[in-house]
Amino acid sequence: MNISSVVVQTVPKFLDNVVEALKNSDACDYHLHDEKGRIIVTIEGEDVSEELKKMKVIEVIPHVVSAEMQMAYSEDELEANMERLENADVVPKMLKDENIKVEDIIYRGDLKKKDLEGFAKTFDDV
Repeated sequence: MNISSVVVQTVPKFLDNVVEALKNSDACDYHLHDEKGRIIVTIEGEDVSEELKKMKVIEVIPHVVSAEMQMAYSEDELEANMERLENADVVPKMLKDENIKVEDIIYRGDLKKKDLEGFAKTFDDV
């Protein structure tokens, strides 16, 4: 399943007509518009080709100047990325090792070259 947001542009003079046509079409779901003629709708489809067919329906509505996809969500793409993230080793193995004491871990990174020893001693006194 794909869901995409679309910005439809018309001239203010025809705004009400275009909004009504969009609401009555089976191509999209109307959400909101402004006085400048920008209209926000969403389209859904099983795949990109179905979404493109719906875009063509929107584009041929009388007085539509443009219709452009702004954001897209693809369920299949999300599932593939979630699987990749779940299988990724994002936490270093050393940090998962229960036999290593936290105080034995030496950080060799750069925290903007700040003096953290004095900072740490402040908290040791608390």
